[in-house]
Amino acid sequence: MAWNIASKIVHRVVTIDENHSVLDAATLMAEEFVGSALITSSSKITGVFTERDLMMRVVGRKRDPEKVKIKDVMTKNMVTVNPKDTAHYCLNLMKEHRCRHLLVFDNEEFIGIVSLRDMVALLMEEKEALIAYLHQYISS
Repeated sequence: MAWNIASKIVHRVVTIDENHSVLDAATLMAEEFVGSALITSSSKITGVFTERDLMMRVVGRKRDPEKVKIKDVMTKNMVTVNPKDTAHYCLNLMKEHRCRHLLVFDNEEFIGIVSLRDMVALLMEEKEALIAYLHQYISS
């Protein structure tokens, strides 16, 4: 009874050009209250910049966020999934690649993004539905 991730895809994403500074990206992410931003060049997705990138590649190395370009510290090898994939599959990918965000593509078309939080919520919904079904089955 595994559900696909389609219901949890966030379609409205934050984007910023790769030539902007890390400070610009962090400010935008804070204003939009998100943990990641898609990085673009000529309207093509070239990477993703996350809170972890900020901490590990900039702050943790005492680099100036105002002077560092996003393209120099973004994650370029993005992990992608399909809307028909399951939360279990996505969680395994996140574990394997040590990431908390996956880009969702339907063939070559970008659909949105899912996060670790989204996948945990979907698993909880699946388990609650299973419990309700079993409770009804036992009661009847």
